[in-house]
Amino acid sequence: MTEREYNQCVNLYADNVYRFIFKNLRHEEDSRDVVQTAFEKMWINREDVDNAKSKSYLFTVAYHQMIDHLRKVKRITLKDEFRDDARISDRPVTNAKKVLEEALSRLSETQRSLVLLKDYEGYSYEEIGKITGLNESQVKVYLHRARIQLKNYLVSPENVM
Repeated sequence: MTEREYNQCVNLYADNVYRFIFKNLRHEEDSRDVVQTAFEKMWINREDVDNAKSKSYLFTVAYHQMIDHLRKVKRITLKDEFRDDARISDRPVTNAKKVLEEALSRLSETQRSLVLLKDYEGYSYEEIGKITGLNESQVKVYLHRARIQLKNYLVSPENVM
């Protein structure tokens, strides 16, 4: 991959990769850090990256960076989040986007990633398998289970607008 091809890759895919990571992490700065690290790794390994496969390579690196970030964050415990006086709001959600985001947040990290890669980014099962390190059958099964969970959440009476 040449410098010019790398710059084209940045222009073409930066928004898509950021959107994918942000939908999973739901934190702007962390998402930017993960995406920046993915592009940095792509730059470092640009001589080994085939330009035709740059999008897949980039999403794969970003996905693995995101998983590493999530593992690191899970090791950090925040005691303030568990105060006795902390309140949970029971207000009904009236916005379809918020309902969908809540439904997605209830999925496991893997399931959420698969749904976003397939339904939001439009990747094939084979491409998703390469990005996530799962085989095509696993992708289909996990995606099917995730969609069932989403459906059950979205059609439950308390979540219907």
